[in-house]
Amino acid sequence: MRHIRKIAFCLAALLAWTACQKEVKQPEEPKPVLHYVQVVSEIVEIPEKGTVEVLFSVKDAGFTFDLQRDVTIYPSSEAFTLQEVRPAGEFLYVAVLADKGGDDDYEQAVRLGVREKAGEEVFVFSSVFTVRLKRADPGVLIPETGLPTVYVNTEDGAPIVSKTDYLTATLGIRSVGGEYEMEDVSCQVRGRGNTTWGWPKKPYLIKLDKKESVLGMPKHKRWILLANFMDRTLMRNLVSMKVSSMTGLAWTPSCQPVELVLNGLHQGTYLLIEQVRVDKNRVNITEMSKEDNSGEALTGGYLLELDFHYDNEVQWRDTHGSCVQMEGGIPFGIKYPDPEDLTTTQETYIKNYVFHAAEALYGPDFTDPEKGYAHYLDVDSFVNYWLVFEVMGNHELANPGSVYMHKDRGGKLVAGPCWDFDWGVLSYRTSPHGKTGLINRNAIWYARLFEDPAFAEKVRNRFQELLPQLETIPGYMDELQERLSRSAKYNFRLWNPADDASMNGGHIINGDENMSFDQAVELLKENYRIRLTVMSEKL
Repeated sequence: MRHIRKIAFCLAALLAWTACQKEVKQPEEPKPVLHYVQVVSEIVEIPEKGTVEVLFSVKDAGFTFDLQRDVTIYPSSEAFTLQEVRPAGEFLYVAVLADKGGDDDYEQAVRLGVREKAGEEVFVFSSVFTVRLKRADPGVLIPETGLPTVYVNTEDGAPIVSKTDYLTATLGIRSVGGEYEMEDVSCQVRGRGNTTWGWPKKPYLIKLDKKESVLGMPKHKRWILLANFMDRTLMRNLVSMKVSSMTGLAWTPSCQPVELVLNGLHQGTYLLIEQVRVDKNRVNITEMSKEDNSGEALTGGYLLELDFHYDNEVQWRDTHGSCVQMEGGIPFGIKYPDPEDLTTTQETYIKNYVFHAAEALYGPDFTDPEKGYAHYLDVDSFVNYWLVFEVMGNHELANPGSVYMHKDRGGKLVAGPCWDFDWGVLSYRTSPHGKTGLINRNAIWYARLFEDPAFAEKVRNRFQELLPQLETIPGYMDELQERLSRSAKYNFRLWNPADDASMNGGHIINGDENMSFDQAVELLKENYRIRLTVMSEKL
């Protein structure tokens, strides 16, 4: 019996021990904890419209996370995105960042974060690193700006280094939506310009093998690509030609802003514009031959240029009265007929006509409609021409530079066309007195013209007639600002308008060269409004 009780006691003790053993929990293996995230690079550059790999590591090898859902960039960016994450080796991972292809440059300080626990918004972040855009070489980049793109390719890629020697080339045009596109056509190309040819961004002259309509403009062989290097607004010529067209001058050049790609390299924003030429689609006067040496045939047509550069092949200076504002007098040059076609008789005739016009203007009977200047000058054209220069604040009428007159067969001397309005236009740096007064009242022959009360009255009346149209120009500037804004960003990565100071005795020309595009446009609008106010008060 005692033996049985002993066995029972042992069994009970064994059962009790077993029960105790079930209640004791076995220690668990500790779960990996994310201690830190480390990005290898301090600066990361994303190629334009491309991707870049960002290498990062985590401390705990056993820590696991969803590569696509548990990694983030903080703060998020509108310029680039986290495209994917993938393993890159033991403890290492790669985060792929992708540029979204926007227009603006960026440089952003961010952190890379890894989620601590699935489903919870708790992240461990890396230290700060910088993400910035890496632009393609702007000389190679052919941007999409909304403007037509003009492609000029010289034979064998030869550089354009001369203003006199043409190179064989082709010209083609691509545009948004395909409007006015042009397949490659044969042409010749050379440099052009006076001061502007010496600047980094070069202007060019295109001569097509045959007359073509370009970007919807009337057919012709000759076209100019103006560089507008110093114009931070890229619109001074566009606005000036708009104002000119409002006045009813006989002809105003048509023009379109374009991107230029020369021999495969993007050159920035250019203005494709009709060259000043005698033609039925341009300066529409009678075309002369070498046989036109007498009678009515000798009276026209002629195209004259007044320019202080004094670089025409056939030229002279007028020295009448107070119009002698430059050493030796006002420089006249014959642009048409061409020098090789101009006869001595024709040259003598047009020189004498200008002489007699100036003699009548500065004579005692200058206001007489038969004996005075009105017998020689188309007065309405001289009124309209002066108004364009004055509204745009262009002092080049007084220099003079790129000032034109023309005379048709049997007709009087006509002012125009307008040309080359980028230098000092709507700038109170070059014409500070323009803020309070008139700029060109004493330009070339105008000092004497304004001595005639009838002429001054014509100017006042014509300005008031045009004023409602002129007041729409700031709205036109707004349209151009939107149209040119994307192109401007690429253009000014290539060229710095402030560099014109190094070519002008240390002085910048327009006064907005160091501004942003938008700031420069706002200043242009403000200066334009000032001109209208001053002219309303002073005329």
